Formats: sequence, C-alpha cells, structure tokens
Amino acid sequence: MRPQPCRALRIALVAALLAAPLTVAATTAAQATPTAATSVQAKGVGLDDPHKKDIAMQLVSSAENSSLDWRAQYGYIEDIGDGRGYTAGIIGFCSGTGDMLDLVRHYTDLKPGNILARYLPALEKVNGSASHSGLGTPFVRDWAKAAKDATFQQAQNDERDRVYFGPAVRQAKADGLRALGQFAYYDAIVMHGPGDGSDSFGGIRAAAMRKARTPAQGGDEATYLKAFLDARKVVMKKEEAHSDTSRVDTEQLVFLKAKNFDLTPPLKWKVYGDSYSISS
Repeated sequence: MRPQPCRALRIALVAALLAAPLTVAATTAAQATPTAATSVQAKGVGLDDPHKKDIAMQLVSSAENSSLDWRAQYGYIEDIGDGRGYTAGIIGFCSGTGDMLDLVRHYTDLKPGNILARYLPALEKVNGSASHSGLGTPFVRDWAKAAKDATFQQAQNDERDRVYFGPAVRQAKADGLRALGQFAYYDAIVMHGPGDGSDSFGGIRAAAMRKARTPAQGGDEATYLKAFLDARKVVMKKEEAHSDTSRVDTEQLVFLKAKNFDLTPPLKWKVYGDSYSISS
C-alpha cells in the first residue's frame, strides 16, 4: 500500500457543511453571479452522474490504495504512521479523526449488534489521538470480517457521500466548475478535510480565490483550477504524509492541461510513478 492521507478533526465542521455547504465567500459569489454558475454547469455531465462518480472513485483509489478497484478497499485497514491511528475503508476513515467513529455509529444504526459495535467506546476514547487502546488486533480482524457485510459497505458509501463527496460536488457546482473541478474539490476534501482552516479544503479554496475568480464569478475555469491546485500543493508539502504531490502533478494537472474539464475517457495518469488508465 502507498502511504495514505487521512483527514483532520471535523465533527462540528461536517454538520456546518451539510447545513450550508457554501462558505461565506462562495455564498457571496453565487448570489452575485448565479447565471454564470448555471451556464457553466450546463456544459457537461456532473460528477454525481453514476458513471462519472465511479471514475472519481477509481481516481481517488489509485492514489489512496494504488488500485483502481475501489470496491476492494472496504476491508483495508492499517496504521500508516501519520499520527491519526488506523486508516481504513474506501476513503481512509481514521480512528483518530472522528470519521471512523461516525462510520461505526452509522453502521450500528443500520445494523444494531454488528461485529464492530462493541468497539464504539474505544473509538470514542481514541478519537483525536493515534492510540490503538481498546482496538488492536481484534479490531483489525473484525473490521475485515465486517467488510464482507453489504450493510457495512453501504454504511461506508453513505458516510463517504455525506461527509466528502456531496459537499465537495455541491460547492464545485456553486463555483461553476465542471466534472474535473468537482473532482479536484472532492480529492482535496478527502485528504485535507472540510472546514475553513488554512490547511483544510475551505482554506485551500479561499487561497485560490485570492488568486483567481471562479467561473461563477466570471473567471476562467482553467485559470481558477490551476490556482486551486497550486494552493493545494502548498498545503500538501507542509506534512510529510502528504508531501508527494503526484496526485496533483501527474493526475489532475494532466487532465487540466488537456482541457478535459468533463473528465471524458480515455484517461491516462500517474500516481507515485505508477501508471493508470480508464478507457471508457
């Protein structure tokens, strides 16, 4: 497995994003130029189209798991030494950042008495730390068992969409971005987490908007996306676990330079030096 990033603490921030996915700056921009945002979005199929969404999952999985088979990652779990405890599942839920706790809670709501429910007290205690206390080998073993349960797989899908995919795509559409921009937002929120801190998704977006206008503000889509990806790379390089920026340099920037704003296959890219492609 390649080193995989995990997100910062975000329990309260997630609720804020769900209630109002636009930041203050985005809200102002959307209110100022709603027609521009609508016209840009109409040019292509959004990332929430089932086929485009599957492409997005494959792209993320190439960076997170060195594989395009994202559905094979429900059972993935390990401590990658980034100070966030266990990283696991299709989107890298972490025991130290709250999203793994939320996932197991959701799984327990869907299926009371499941094999992971007994670890909820331990997950509550280790939240915010790298500790394995109360988890360890039994938890790793039971995670792998739970991953074979369709209900647990659905719970992972639900939390991925609730916390990351949905907010990212909604914000990107409000900014007038097509599928590539929506993916750039999604990949960023997966790695850096939601919120408005300087090292979070919101902070990256704010830094980009200081350099370029979004399409919804009347700006050029390519210019804005380049500013966003540049701002993201600055944040990535601050942390050793994120310092390899190939998922931007040899993936997203490749699509941007080709002006493939709709993420239309065939797609060819590299992550960590490994080559990948999606033919259709």
